[in-house]
Amino acid sequence: MTDLVDRALAAADARAPELLPLLERWVAVNSYTGNLAGCDQVADLLEAGFALPGLTARRVATEGSGDHLVWATPAFAAAPPAARIVLIGHHDTVFPPGTFEVWERQGDRLRGPGVLDMKGGLATIRTALAALADVGALADLPLALCSVADEETGSNHSRPLLEELARGAGAALVFESGRATDQIVTQRKGTGKVLVVVTGTAAHAGNNLKDGRNALWALARFIDFAQGQTDWDRGVTVNVGLASGGTSANTVPAHARCDIDFRYVHAVDGHALMDAFRAQAQAIDAALGTSTAIEGGIRRAPLERTPASVELLARYEACALAEGLGGGEAPLQGGGSDANTVSAIGVPAIDALGPRGKGFHTHDEYIEVPTLAQRTRALVRLLAAWPRGA
Repeated sequence: MTDLVDRALAAADARAPELLPLLERWVAVNSYTGNLAGCDQVADLLEAGFALPGLTARRVATEGSGDHLVWATPAFAAAPPAARIVLIGHHDTVFPPGTFEVWERQGDRLRGPGVLDMKGGLATIRTALAALADVGALADLPLALCSVADEETGSNHSRPLLEELARGAGAALVFESGRATDQIVTQRKGTGKVLVVVTGTAAHAGNNLKDGRNALWALARFIDFAQGQTDWDRGVTVNVGLASGGTSANTVPAHARCDIDFRYVHAVDGHALMDAFRAQAQAIDAALGTSTAIEGGIRRAPLERTPASVELLARYEACALAEGLGGGEAPLQGGGSDANTVSAIGVPAIDALGPRGKGFHTHDEYIEVPTLAQRTRALVRLLAAWPRGA
């Protein structure tokens, strides 16, 4: 096995000059999540880049998003699920066309849309798999890779595909932005959004106030309750970010609404919060004669730390440290990713395995160029030593 690892690392070094040209081609095409044509153009480039011996490609179209891509080795389907490893990425970005279109290198720092989040991660995956293919060590690896086109908006369209691909797998590696100290993410909060719409009864505030049912008053009561559900000790946060209602000061408002963002560490807390929202709405309606509808709910289940994910972290960390990268476990992250999606179906998952950098979701997004090759070699180490066969 040591001989295979050494040969695969040598192949990765030979492939390293391909990293930046590949990444530049992918970054040059705007793939904002809502730019479906751009997402599909990047998908075309990815299909070409990942055309490797030992990988079979599948392209999946879903209404409302760009196309998603799946690659798998012959060994993936043949292996028992627990022996499988799944790599996960995304090729959409958060930048609408014309807002951030840069490819700028200054020394070891490379700035551009998606270099960190997360076309850089895709470049490391492709180069690592190419190196394994070069030494004949890819086809018998029980591996699949998925790159989705809607991660930045919650993977609403691609979630069933990810769940189908990863269900029962022994490990999932997610190549979101590498942290400044190369810490590995094992915990992410779950996320949720709800729209609360209250319907009351309009009335003249001077002549027949008592006939009105004040939707704003009902909403104010609900907002106060919702904000009070934040529990710092349990990692539950609730934020009412938008609210509106009413038509004039002398009219009892018949309509009011608000948008709420909530985050939580444990799956049970997300479900409990939704139950509490519904119960409170019913109580307010009973008291004030209004009618409240709650739309939306949980968007991403949390990425929860498990003994299996900690073991997976240790295996990858050893490979990262061998390449001069940092390691360790990152603190709890507030934002979600597709690691949450697969963790929710019981797959051990670790995240933030892309190149090191900062500024994702901003016009200062950059990577540290040397870490592209370091991350590639770390992944080669892990996969070359991954068990083959049953």
